[in-house]
Amino acid sequence: MKNFRLLFLAFFITVLGISFIGAQSTTTNNIRGMSFNGTTGLFTVPTGQIAWGQNTDVGLDLGYHAIIHKGDATNLPAANVSLFKLVEFSAAYDVQPKDYSPGNDFIGGAKVQLPITKTNIAIGGNFQALNVGKTGDYSAGQLYVAVTYPGQFFSWPAETTMVVGKTFCKYAEDWDIDFGMGFDLVILPTYLNNFVHWVTDFSNFSYSWEAFGANATYRGDLNTGLRIDLAQIPALSKFKFQVDVLMTDAFDNDRSFSVGAVFGVPIL
Repeated sequence: MKNFRLLFLAFFITVLGISFIGAQSTTTNNIRGMSFNGTTGLFTVPTGQIAWGQNTDVGLDLGYHAIIHKGDATNLPAANVSLFKLVEFSAAYDVQPKDYSPGNDFIGGAKVQLPITKTNIAIGGNFQALNVGKTGDYSAGQLYVAVTYPGQFFSWPAETTMVVGKTFCKYAEDWDIDFGMGFDLVILPTYLNNFVHWVTDFSNFSYSWEAFGANATYRGDLNTGLRIDLAQIPALSKFKFQVDVLMTDAFDNDRSFSVGAVFGVPIL
């Protein structure tokens, strides 16, 4: 098992390196998915993009993810509003199992995408109200810079993301730095017409301080799985419609299964 993990990690790093080498390509897959906490991103790692990019002045995304672990599940409904091709605001409510946490959590976020071409750079943050309405409630927050750049894995389009930030919480160590990386790789685009993406991210932070089933407290958090882009169907091409099927915290013994979906509409 240890050798398998090392081989998988080596393959993961190799894919990232190849994507980086191919970064002179300006063609991206532009799926702009939703992370667990509602921010435009991979699964835990936010990207350097906002939800609708340069495609519309006002766009609305609605999403839902379930993370299932040993018979229990957390439910994560989320929403994201993209404004003026520059900024997005997101919100998610984490309805956790009763025997896991004293209460449910609210995560609100904001992100500004800098007006830079080729490489997408965003500055963002989130506020987390934890154990809402219960004894022992408290808050946390995160600030970050995310960079997303296009590349290729052989002839397959890819996007690689790197994130550096800081989480603020009464339980956080003062000198800890948040770091995450991930990629979005289009699988067999010639045959599958950009429908299927392999998305993987790894970070030392979770989607919230009290994350369920995707918790970076022990050795970090690796999430990997498929993101299906149903907007490739001509009748849905004006919308955003994605389905996620993945494994969360895949390298540890509390690994979990997750499914989710996002539907978005351009408003203006």
